[in-house]
Amino acid sequence: MKVAQVFASLSKFSLLVVVLLASKSFAISADAQAAIAERIKPVGEVCVEGDKSCAGVVAKAASAEPRSGEEIFGASCTGCHSTGAAGAPKVGDKAAWAPRIAQGKATLYDHAKNGFNGMPPKGLCMDCTDDELKATVDYIVSKSQ
Repeated sequence: MKVAQVFASLSKFSLLVVVLLASKSFAISADAQAAIAERIKPVGEVCVEGDKSCAGVVAKAASAEPRSGEEIFGASCTGCHSTGAAGAPKVGDKAAWAPRIAQGKATLYDHAKNGFNGMPPKGLCMDCTDDELKATVDYIVSKSQ
């Protein structure tokens, strides 16, 4: 046998071994497949207003109790008002908050709702009601006087 024939036979044999090993290595048990499906399943669904198929979800969200100022602060405001990001006054910094508080709560409520300087409208809490925003401003002021 010539050298070329030996290499050809060897490469065919190697390919066969690779194919056999690969087919065995990708065999997954039913339990493993179920575990993978559980890990990669969606964590939620999108419900678009006006979509009749998700009316129960919208009704549930609309009937929820109002959140406290502290809850909203923790979810939406703490990123900037605990770190001072983008020039936001830190909660508890009496010197930074004193001139703002002196403007009155109506001004603070307006800034919270409509945005001010680097702060976007509603501080990006787009699902906050006006009352929830006011509760959040009240919470921040109570911690900063």
